[in-house]
Amino acid sequence: MLAGLSLATAAEAPAKRIVVAGGALTEIAYALGQADRIVGVDTTSTFPAQAQKDKASIGYVRQLSPEGILSLQPDVLLLQEGGGPPEALTLVSQAGVRIVRAPEAATEQGVLERIATVGAVTGAQDAAGKLEQQVRDKFAALAEKRKKITKPARVMFILSLQNGRPLVAGAGASADGMIRLAGGENVASGFQGYKPMTDEAVIEAAPDVILMMSGGPRQHAAGDVFKTPALSATPAAKTQRLLSLDGLYLLGFGPRAPDAALEVFNALYPELKEAR
Repeated sequence: MLAGLSLATAAEAPAKRIVVAGGALTEIAYALGQADRIVGVDTTSTFPAQAQKDKASIGYVRQLSPEGILSLQPDVLLLQEGGGPPEALTLVSQAGVRIVRAPEAATEQGVLERIATVGAVTGAQDAAGKLEQQVRDKFAALAEKRKKITKPARVMFILSLQNGRPLVAGAGASADGMIRLAGGENVASGFQGYKPMTDEAVIEAAPDVILMMSGGPRQHAAGDVFKTPALSATPAAKTQRLLSLDGLYLLGFGPRAPDAALEVFNALYPELKEAR
């Protein structure tokens, strides 16, 4: 492990100049009222919108430029697990910048741990504790709703369509975590990560609902999605059930994760939307 890359370092004195690489971490920092400490953010930090307008850009979280980070003279690089590349992080660490990694787990606990980490880095532990409780309460309310499900909806998350072939989220992907939170069944849980699926596999998976990200070059209308041969033969095509949500909101697993999961739940189970 590189020097300084430890969750334990988050307990040191609050940083005054923070560079954030990870959209959920930026979102948490703003929610805690700590935006003034942030001097730079990565391109995934799209919420709130002013983060991209007010803060310097350090590039994409997995392709960070050490020169861009160091030019901002930060005390801390607050980094989403999986950010990099490693050689860039080595240079940043060697320059004396403290690097604090936050967990990437697409789970309820992962969200709470990210809030706690940002709270420690910014010295906003009290605010972080309050936000954690709010998020915990929302997850608990969602868990009660999931108990009312009698037959899980079969869901396929499609990251993109490549020449008509869907790139699908399997087990371990953040989309898989969101589907589970919303009480759905991921039809592609037989493999890890993201993989393209053949027409035969898509038809056999028989999803009831297609889940995608909205916005950007990957956005697709229901008519276009269900025109593809394999997807046109699915139960989802018969009912035109395509749900598209903002990528960070849906997959970022920040403080809005329980809200996103509830929105997916309501779309999967409209008959249970008002159930208490």
